[in-house]
Amino acid sequence: MRKLAFAGLAAITAAALTTAGMASAADPPAASLVQVSNFGANPGALAMYTYTPSGLESGRPVVVALHGCTQSASDYYTHSGWPALADKWRFEVVFPQQSTANNSLKCFNWFSTADDTRGNGEAASVKSMVDKAIGDHGSDRSRVFITGLSAGGGMTADLLAAYPDVFAGGGIDAGLPAQCATSVTEATNCQQNNQNLTPAQWASKAKAQFPGYGGPWPRVAIWQGTGDYTVYPVNGTELRDQWTAVHGVSQTPTSTQSLPGSTTLTNYGDKVQLYSIAGMGHGTAVDPGTGATQCGSTGAYFLAGICSSYYTGVFWGLDKGSGTTPTTTTTAPPTTTTTQPPGTCVNASNYAHTQAGRAHQSGGQTYANGSNQAMGLWNTFTSHALRETSPGYWVLADGQC
Repeated sequence: MRKLAFAGLAAITAAALTTAGMASAADPPAASLVQVSNFGANPGALAMYTYTPSGLESGRPVVVALHGCTQSASDYYTHSGWPALADKWRFEVVFPQQSTANNSLKCFNWFSTADDTRGNGEAASVKSMVDKAIGDHGSDRSRVFITGLSAGGGMTADLLAAYPDVFAGGGIDAGLPAQCATSVTEATNCQQNNQNLTPAQWASKAKAQFPGYGGPWPRVAIWQGTGDYTVYPVNGTELRDQWTAVHGVSQTPTSTQSLPGSTTLTNYGDKVQLYSIAGMGHGTAVDPGTGATQCGSTGAYFLAGICSSYYTGVFWGLDKGSGTTPTTTTTAPPTTTTTQPPGTCVNASNYAHTQAGRAHQSGGQTYANGSNQAMGLWNTFTSHALRETSPGYWVLADGQC
């Protein structure tokens, strides 16, 4: 059995992690979460759990939800809000589970080519789970989606790249770009540092996972807390760069929206969304309650603010019933929607922006505070316009000031 340890994450989070709310591999699954013992080829030695709404009709979507390090399928079932949305919108949920035999922290091995590439290891096991769910419930193959937190988010990005013919959309919560790392050492570097790759270079990493693929690419929702010091906020920017470039759309936003929980949503056409949550640390965002946009419950790495599962599901079109994925972005209820966001707008050099607290620099490159949009070299000769769309959240606004 493989015994890869995610030493990078362990070193970063050892002081902050607690055992409160965490389940061990021996914990029984929560009620209504069912283990599927025989689901086909399982080269990654994963466990499969599912949640099926009562009387689920054929032709419904499938959502795959990947837990984070130290978590279990039961944790994600209990706290993420996906089961309640499955009841409401009628879809199957598959909860893959990692083991300590594969990874000492129960992280999905998103940094190992033996596990995160098409036809191999854990990636192939997840594909088998999708096939099993579709076969058991007559699900709609054109509406299969995947989401995950942290290492599960990194694996989500890898699976979107490896199986764009399987997944119509993805939701990456505090995750990493597809194929950012191929070793534990590289994984730690990816978590903490800007990789200084262009959008085209990021796109190449994704597209190389399925050479010659000419079909549609998955639509991607990216969730990132600005106070995350486990998977640093730059990863949200890099994911944005990767998936906009994969889709061939600009890294310039088409609109922004202010949402609950100090969340700013930046849209890139109808293909990519970046949700930045001011001050949030490492975890999946939830919003306990009975409101139309609320779901989930708090726990270890499930942080109160906004229900990410709800907004991701709306982006995928799960709330629309049967039919195709919508061609326009719909998120309710926005408080601001505009192609030219309101608020303070400042034209200045990258150096001046940084000195004034509108941007920051890393490795000689400049990034807008909040959105982490790349602005180029940190000097007095490179200038951009920045607009403040919410307190401390700045976005590129070249040509709009």
